[in-house]
Amino acid sequence: MATIVDIRGRKVWDSRGRATVEAEITLKNGRQGRAIAPAGASTGAGEAKSIDVAKAVAAINGRIRTALIGSDPRDQATLDARLVKLDGTADRSRLGGNAIVAVSLACAHAAAAAARKPLWQHLAGERKVALPVPQIQIFGGGAHAGARVDIQDYMVICTGAGSFAESLEWTAEIYRAAGARMARKGALQGVADEGGWWPAFKSNEEGLAELTGAIADAGFKPGTDAAIALDIAANQFYRDGRYRLAVENRSLSAEQLHAMLLSWIERYPIVSIEDPFAEHDAEAMASFTRTAGSRVQVVGDDFFVTSAARVAAAAAQGACNTVLLKPNQVGTLTETLACWEAAKAAGYGAIVSARSGETEDVSIVHLAVGWGVPQLKVGSFARSERMAKWNEGLRIEEALGAAALPYPARKLFRRLGQK
Repeated sequence: MATIVDIRGRKVWDSRGRATVEAEITLKNGRQGRAIAPAGASTGAGEAKSIDVAKAVAAINGRIRTALIGSDPRDQATLDARLVKLDGTADRSRLGGNAIVAVSLACAHAAAAAARKPLWQHLAGERKVALPVPQIQIFGGGAHAGARVDIQDYMVICTGAGSFAESLEWTAEIYRAAGARMARKGALQGVADEGGWWPAFKSNEEGLAELTGAIADAGFKPGTDAAIALDIAANQFYRDGRYRLAVENRSLSAEQLHAMLLSWIERYPIVSIEDPFAEHDAEAMASFTRTAGSRVQVVGDDFFVTSAARVAAAAAQGACNTVLLKPNQVGTLTETLACWEAAKAAGYGAIVSARSGETEDVSIVHLAVGWGVPQLKVGSFARSERMAKWNEGLRIEEALGAAALPYPARKLFRRLGQK
């Protein structure tokens, strides 16, 4: 029977060597579901709050366990609603967003185990699915690399690849080429939080030139075979009404930052820009979307914090055209799905995303496939907490075989980045 008979919380460790929360659910038939809460370094003000890990584990082993014992994990919406009500706060700060997201995801895994299906198939039901297009970090900066450069992520999207596997093969070549370029210049400082190269650039734009060069060095055509995605993470360098670029020792107004990003779009093969302005600056976000939205994905992360209500409000203003989906930003799987549904209703795209503090948990790959979210961002092409997720995508692609819908990369980016 698919009835929860035990829930256990435990302290485990993430990719930065910091404590986090794992939830394990056991069903009457002996099957189990397990999930681990990630943690972000660059966070939005509206995110669900993670609490002290010991308190979060105690909440799972106490109030949450009592509330969910005897429940059917296949009724995800009811269980998630019960978690939200049990917490009773807007920011999930009583039980902890870290406790809630771990339990919510573990419920989904338990339900899939009860059906003897992988999670992606449990979520998809009878719908046909495709593999998502990876956004993969090559250079890390911002809060992920000691603010050595201001831009948080310089990523590659293999826009011309014909499969998930081919995207990874091409990215491997580009990643190695980028490292070799940095080594030759003496500009390589190590590896950032998400596995990308930690460079010593003299300007933020230098990263664009180097990534474009790395794509070419690897034997690919920039803008055709592979293009650039940026996570500006502008919240991290917004101070007193200005955007302060520390590596260049200059301060920009929103209008000046807008102009700088437009100039980059003109000169580099950029197809996606995430959080180009601070989370509260909806006017700047809408202005940039009007100007650049036909050329690039304008992605909201801190701007949306995986909130369906915020997506609806932004759509009314014309701000952004793509949503980043992070389950731990909002707390439950049901609320994450509601944000994806709101994005589709608004005509927005979406990207399922990992966090900078990650683990071996591969849940988000299954969410992207099972829900039909067309893109996936889990960090770089190095470090096992990242590669566990990319490799899981390979397994799913192999399992789907000819039953998969066409790989969407070329269709998604055909109209973007066109000069």
